[in-house]
Amino acid sequence: MDLHAPYPALADLHRAAKRRIPHFVWEYLDSATGLEASKARNRTKLDEVLMMPSVLHGEITPDLSVDLLGHTLPLPFGIAPLGMSGLIWPNAEPILASNAATLGIPYTLSTVATRTPEDIAPNLGQHGWFQLYPPRDEGIRRDMLKRAKSSGFHTLVLTVDVPVASRRERQIRGGLRQPPKITPRLLAQIALCPAWAIGTTRLGMPRMRTLDKYTDKVKDVGEERSSTAHIGYLLRTSPDWEYVHWLRDNWDGKLILKGVLDVRDVAKSEAAGIDTLWLSNHAGRQFDAAPAPIEVLPTIRAATKLPLIMDSGIEGGLDILRAYALGADFVMLGRAWHYALGALGEQGPAHLADILASDLRANMGQLGLTHLRDAPQIIIPPPS
Repeated sequence: MDLHAPYPALADLHRAAKRRIPHFVWEYLDSATGLEASKARNRTKLDEVLMMPSVLHGEITPDLSVDLLGHTLPLPFGIAPLGMSGLIWPNAEPILASNAATLGIPYTLSTVATRTPEDIAPNLGQHGWFQLYPPRDEGIRRDMLKRAKSSGFHTLVLTVDVPVASRRERQIRGGLRQPPKITPRLLAQIALCPAWAIGTTRLGMPRMRTLDKYTDKVKDVGEERSSTAHIGYLLRTSPDWEYVHWLRDNWDGKLILKGVLDVRDVAKSEAAGIDTLWLSNHAGRQFDAAPAPIEVLPTIRAATKLPLIMDSGIEGGLDILRAYALGADFVMLGRAWHYALGALGEQGPAHLADILASDLRANMGQLGLTHLRDAPQIIIPPPS
C-alpha cells in the first residue's frame, strides 16, 4: 500500500493518531504548558524564516547526508527522547530504536522511558543516545551511566531545561496520574481505541522501568502524583555547572547539553568540555515565555563552533531545511515519531522518515541546493 496517498504529511499522521490514542494519553503527548504560547511561537518563528528560490540549475540530486560527532549520517534528522514513550503507543521504544538502526540515525532513550537501556540493547544501532535526567544520588548516577554504556549507548544527553516540574494544565485536565490509575472515565476512552488497548494489555501497564531499581531510595513511591511530578522528580536534582563537570569527568563518550537557549551559556559549555549543544524549549512543555529555538539559533551559531542540534516545532522537511539554513548541524523530532506510531503502528516511523526526506528533497530542488551545508546561502535576510 502506498502510504503517501492517505498520509502525505505529518498533519495527516497527527489527525489519525488522535483518533487511535486514548484522550488522556493524547493530552500528555500533544500538550504544552500555560497558554501554550511557546508551542505556538515555535511554529510562528519557523514560518518567518524565508528562503529565496533559485532557478536554472539543471537536474539536481540532493544529498541528505550530514556529518555529526565523527559520523556521517544518511539523514539530517533523528529521534529525540520522549518520556513514557511506551504509554503513547505500545512497544514504542523498541520500535523506534529498531527503525533508527535501520535508517542509520540517532535514537535517544529517555531516563523516564517505559523500557530500560538493557531492554533496548538488542534493537539499538550504532547511534544510541541516552538522555539523562540528573540523579541526585551519586551512586545512582554512576550506576545509570554504567548501565547506559554497557547497553550500547555511547552518547549522553543531559537535559538542563527541567529544573522543576512544569504545570502542563491541559495534561492535568486530561486525567493522567503517576503511577497511572485507570478510572471509569479513562477506561471509557481506552475502549474507543482497541489497538492501543490490546497492545497495552499484552505488554502491561507502562511504567518508568529504568527507575525501578532505585525506588527504594524514595519514601512515597507508592503514592499517586500528578503526571508532571512523577518518581523521576523524586530521584533527580536540578543540575548546576559543577554537575556538568562531574559528568564530563565520569562519562568517556560524547556529552550533549539539551535545553540551551541563552548565548551566555555557550562559553561555559565550551569550558566544561561539552561536545554539542542542543537548542530546545522542550517543545513548549516547560516555560511558556521561552523563545523559539529557531530565533536564537543564529546568535548561538555565531558564538561557537560546537555542533548545534535543534528541536521544537519541526513539522516537515522544510522546517528541517530552515534549521540548517540558520546554522543547525542536526535536527531532532520527538512528538512527530509518536504521531506516526499512533497513526500507523510499526509502519509509522519508516513512513514519517520517508515524508521528511521527500519533503527535504523537493524543497532543496526549489532552492537549487545539492548539500544542506549550503543552506545558509539562500536565507532572505530580515529587513534592517
